[in-house]
Amino acid sequence: MMASTRLTESLKRMAGTVLAILQTRIELLANELDEERLRFEQTLLYAGIALLFFGLSIMLLTVFVVVLFWDSQRLPVLGSLAAFFLVAGLLMWNALRLTSKKRHRLFSASLAELSDDREQLAPDGAGK
Repeated sequence: MMASTRLTESLKRMAGTVLAILQTRIELLANELDEERLRFEQTLLYAGIALLFFGLSIMLLTVFVVVLFWDSQRLPVLGSLAAFFLVAGLLMWNALRLTSKKRHRLFSASLAELSDDREQLAPDGAGK
């Protein structure tokens, strides 16, 4: 009777420990998800503001160059600027496409912690 009580208490402590580890890992996972969402929102905000200012500067530069050559070469200047902006846009589109293919590994810290937990809980030699 005494041995079964100790065994039951030991099993309860072990189950409590496993649940505490699981809760900690889930909280870490939730924190990583929140950080990733905030990083993504911040990136979108900065990209939008940068695009706005770049667009305004390109428009003003284009107007400046066209006005500068208004009397002598306005049509060739407009054509050259349009071709330049088209090529620049295509290059940026390609860079965006290549960058979007690179994936940041989501939940890498949680996966590393779970792997460490598995190695610590595994019998000798089994986790390696």
